[in-house]
Amino acid sequence: MKVLVVGGGGREHALCWKIAQSPLVETLYCAPGNPGIAEVAECVNIAADEIETLCEFAQAEKIDLTVVGPEVPLTMGIVDTFQEAGLEVFGPNKAAAQIEGSKGFSKNLMAKYNIPTADYQSFTEHADAVAYIKEQGAPIVVKADGLAAGKGVIVAMTEEQAIAAVDDIMLDQVFGDAGASVVIEEFMDGEEASFFAFTDGKNILPLASSQDHKRVYDNDEGPNTGGMGAYSPAPVVTAELHDVIVDTVVKPTIAGMAQDGCPYSGILYVGLMIKEGKPRVVEFNARFGDPEAQPLLIRMKEDIVPILQACARGELNQSSLEWHDKAAVCVVMASGGYPASFEKGLPISGLDEAAKIEDMVVFHAGTASKDGKIVNNGGRVLGVTGLGTTVKDAIDKAYDGVAAIDWQNVHYRKDIGARALNRD
Repeated sequence: MKVLVVGGGGREHALCWKIAQSPLVETLYCAPGNPGIAEVAECVNIAADEIETLCEFAQAEKIDLTVVGPEVPLTMGIVDTFQEAGLEVFGPNKAAAQIEGSKGFSKNLMAKYNIPTADYQSFTEHADAVAYIKEQGAPIVVKADGLAAGKGVIVAMTEEQAIAAVDDIMLDQVFGDAGASVVIEEFMDGEEASFFAFTDGKNILPLASSQDHKRVYDNDEGPNTGGMGAYSPAPVVTAELHDVIVDTVVKPTIAGMAQDGCPYSGILYVGLMIKEGKPRVVEFNARFGDPEAQPLLIRMKEDIVPILQACARGELNQSSLEWHDKAAVCVVMASGGYPASFEKGLPISGLDEAAKIEDMVVFHAGTASKDGKIVNNGGRVLGVTGLGTTVKDAIDKAYDGVAAIDWQNVHYRKDIGARALNRD
């Protein structure tokens, strides 16, 4: 069969790496892809948001399955376009993708179906938002309603910080249209975890647990990013807590979406805050996490393609997945300055040396090819992912890979996975 993966980041490299291992797949395309993806798939120079062009390509090449990686084309309705053209596609349609595309939509869904989350209010008027902050006090969380590439959430420890965040979002429009309205919610403390489940709109198939590291600097300091590293499994999600998350969050979310006339098919990402053994939802995403996809897919034992097809066809009847016993850790190597401004086009050295390390894969995210060299081309550049019998071994393996790679002003956290070690 022929498969097309849409996107060009670390998540899509991990998906292509996994899909390429399937005996069912004869030809694998990725649009637009990146130099790392080009090693396992044929890259096609079509941007992820060029939906009509992608659909024409899929029709011309007789693509059997399209897998959509990023959130932007999902919220734009790529799944609807492909389905209308008679093409099989993995991912939620436009109505269902609102679960990520609008914070207000997802919070209202949770309120309606009693899904545990932080108390909140939505605002379209700046003055009302500021008045609410003054009434509630700090710490408090301010979120741009729409998509902001993982950067539209500000955890404000003072009222002044919270009001400044509302000013940035609503007055200065630092996130553009995504900030036309804001969601302001109570601050939740605890330990974060990422929980994923495949679904066909009715049935669910949970994945192994994982944990992301959102802040740019060690010890969870600095601004939020798209993610600076992740590991799987996450010890905070015990077997008992796994069942609680499925029963109190995942099942009511999928049932509620169906009840509201926008059944959700694809992969559901649940960002959680765990405190005293109780989970509450921080956010939903309509796609695989990045960087969580890297450690999860490297640990997944079975062929992913039949699962993707079953979700797309509404035929998901599998109840469990098999995982390698090993732990996996992904360390993101980023451009200096990220998540603010950074320099592009800097040559990356050491990739060949890193490729020789056993039980370690370098997933490309923001890279490009220039004059025969691999250069940085984005904020998050590489996801260096190691496998080990324990989380400690996997951390060591990942940082062996990091040590082999270099470019000017490279930045990475040195404490990815530390929370799992502290728990042991």
